[in-house]
Amino acid sequence: MQDTMHATNTTPTTLVSKHTPMADSDQNPLLPPLLDVESEHEYYYPSLDSTIEHCIGDFGWTHIFQATLVSFAWFFDAQQTFISVFTDAEPKWSCTDNNPSCSNNNNNVSTCQLSSDAWSWDFPASTSIISEWSLQCAGSIITGLPASSFLFGCLVGGFALATLADSSLGRKNMLVLSSLVMALTGVLTAASTNIWMYVALRFVSGFGRATVGTCALVLSTELVGKKWREKMGIIGFVCFTLGFLSLPAIAFSLKGYSWRLMYIWTCVPSVFYSLSVFFLIRESPRWLYIKGRKEEFAETLRSIAAPTNRSSLTQSFFGRCTEWGDDQKPEETDIFSAVKILLKRRWSRQRLVAVMVVGFGIGMIYYGMPLGLGNLSFDLYLSVTLNALSEFPASFLTFVLIGKLDRKGSILGLSLLSGICSVGCVVVTWKVTQIALELVSFFSACTAFDVVLIYTLELFPTCVRNSAVSMVRQALVFGGALSPVLVAAGRKNRFLSYGVFGVGVSVCALFVGLLPETRGRVLCDTLEEEERKDAASAFSGAHSV
Repeated sequence: MQDTMHATNTTPTTLVSKHTPMADSDQNPLLPPLLDVESEHEYYYPSLDSTIEHCIGDFGWTHIFQATLVSFAWFFDAQQTFISVFTDAEPKWSCTDNNPSCSNNNNNVSTCQLSSDAWSWDFPASTSIISEWSLQCAGSIITGLPASSFLFGCLVGGFALATLADSSLGRKNMLVLSSLVMALTGVLTAASTNIWMYVALRFVSGFGRATVGTCALVLSTELVGKKWREKMGIIGFVCFTLGFLSLPAIAFSLKGYSWRLMYIWTCVPSVFYSLSVFFLIRESPRWLYIKGRKEEFAETLRSIAAPTNRSSLTQSFFGRCTEWGDDQKPEETDIFSAVKILLKRRWSRQRLVAVMVVGFGIGMIYYGMPLGLGNLSFDLYLSVTLNALSEFPASFLTFVLIGKLDRKGSILGLSLLSGICSVGCVVVTWKVTQIALELVSFFSACTAFDVVLIYTLELFPTCVRNSAVSMVRQALVFGGALSPVLVAAGRKNRFLSYGVFGVGVSVCALFVGLLPETRGRVLCDTLEEEERKDAASAFSGAHSV
């Protein structure tokens, strides 16, 4: 059986005789015990995961700095995702004095039904694109187009750029490129002269933003050891919450000023962040190993290794751990190789489709709830702040319980709770109960969003992990891209927004039943290793019955 496992294992290993000088005199104390095989004279070195664990050692300040700085990309991601809640909002208006055709007490009157001299905006017209470009009578399709354009840009960018992080660019370079495109386009958005230029730039910004969260999540978890991998993934979600929460604070401080300043204040810092990642962050050692870049793999592990282990990471140590045979060198493939590999095998194809359907339902309600806050009677700044604050307990709950939660049951339960509360917003008419149900629904969707991304990380091996997470994020974004249309339709019939959100997330969550449970499993590096692990689990399960 051990000979069979070695024959199918594509993770590079080194065969060493027990009687060679290397085995006797150059043994590295960091190298874990060698795995015995049937021959009494031959040993095989452990997997990539074990090697990296022993090199990194305890979680230190270097890991904290590297992983946290990478995770901070989510902060700017959140700002650009939800910035349209304020920049594209319809400002409040009031009737002019002594105008009998207009009454401030009549909430059913629209500005489109009044003459231009019968009313005026409460703040300068430059506070929103609606008032600056006189879009108040343009219809919900036009006014909702920028938000949809951004999310569709994310969708297109995700499919176009998803495999670059796995194939040619790597996690770090892809993160820098995506963040920089998103930030620079945001600065240019502030110079828009009309709605069409604004929509086009929002699309490009979304295109660049598409892989920011994915690369940040994968890179931050691959820079640390197994013990902290799950928790570092949650830190990214906390940064996303901070970015979302910063928007109402920035918008309130700029109340009465031009909407263009919102983009300047959020995008200029993002430019400097992108440059800092380029100069300060190391590439994923896992990705370097899989791509066969042995020297960079060794240098990266030396730079992030624990101080007590660094002196022992000699050239001979890495020579034994990274010595590929000719038949084990990573295969050079085209840019879309990862997606092709995922679709080629039945088990990976089934996992990808099922988790994408689940993500679609979660994305629809996750993005739709904040975008629909302008339809409520509550103050916009307060309602956005409450929604942003609800992400904190969601991220904290996931951070604390991720090691104890079954992935499948958690996603199903949270999605059903979110769906029920969303439908409740249609049935209930009392405002306080309505906002309470909306917050519970959004909280559940946030938690499900966090768990489903961690779940996706565990479902797929290293060689295709970044691409798989990207595809799931695109499913989340695709659900979100439909949300502005549903929100616009929901202004006349609330079931078309909150009702559809609730039914959609509940039905999509049922597909989680097609996926395996991954809690407590060791991450695999190749598809063959994943298949062997699944076969072993099925074998042990059959014998335990």
